[in-house]
Amino acid sequence: MLLAVDIGNTTIALGVFRGRTFAADWRIKTDKDKTGDEYGVLLLSLFRRAGIRTDRIGAVIISSVVPPLTPIFQAVSEDLFGKKALVVGPGLRTGMPILYENPLEVGADRVVASIAAFEKYGGPCVVVDFGTATTFDAVSAKGEYLGGAIAPGIQISAEALYLKTARLPRIEIRKPKKAIGRTTVASMQSGLYFGYVGLVVHTIAQIGKELGRGFHVVATGGFGAQIAAEIPAIEAYEPSLVLEGLRVVYERNQDE
Repeated sequence: MLLAVDIGNTTIALGVFRGRTFAADWRIKTDKDKTGDEYGVLLLSLFRRAGIRTDRIGAVIISSVVPPLTPIFQAVSEDLFGKKALVVGPGLRTGMPILYENPLEVGADRVVASIAAFEKYGGPCVVVDFGTATTFDAVSAKGEYLGGAIAPGIQISAEALYLKTARLPRIEIRKPKKAIGRTTVASMQSGLYFGYVGLVVHTIAQIGKELGRGFHVVATGGFGAQIAAEIPAIEAYEPSLVLEGLRVVYERNQDE
């Protein structure tokens, strides 16, 4: 069995694969203050609840955009499973050429999600990841990572309104009944929700002009299910896209 770990700024996604299917998957809160021992205890608890023995894990692969946590999870991999984890980065074969001016600037999660989307839907394609930041990643018809766009996530936008203004409250992000809000909360929800939908629609359209006709759009990330439903261009929501991509990358490195 393969354990795939995606360390994000807000959440850590973990998935155990039996072949190409999930045996279990979890989402836990990212906490840079937690020690390896604490994460180890948490993982042991999750494995026990799922009825999966740690000695059944034959390999571990990690993608991370939180550098301080990468060595912690590498240590957890060795302590808990007795395996040296593969870490997505230089030296690991992905099968996807990176055409960024500086490939090292691209987050591992963006590359891995793009690999999974291209593997499943073909190209050209656009991956929209509704995470802490909202990222747009473009892949060519040949399977080349072209680049993309980065915007503040909808939760970051909501927090900025609360923190940087004197009278605006912290609100729940949800679709309002009307665009014309008649309370402060409803007005904020309208601006955030419909404004965000507009941001995504327009960015996809602009990227599409450069990709050409016939491109696929795939969404992932925490707010993806809610927002993607508002955008006809998005043909699929894949909540575990990065974990699926990690499985693909692992398989591509088995001949090394």
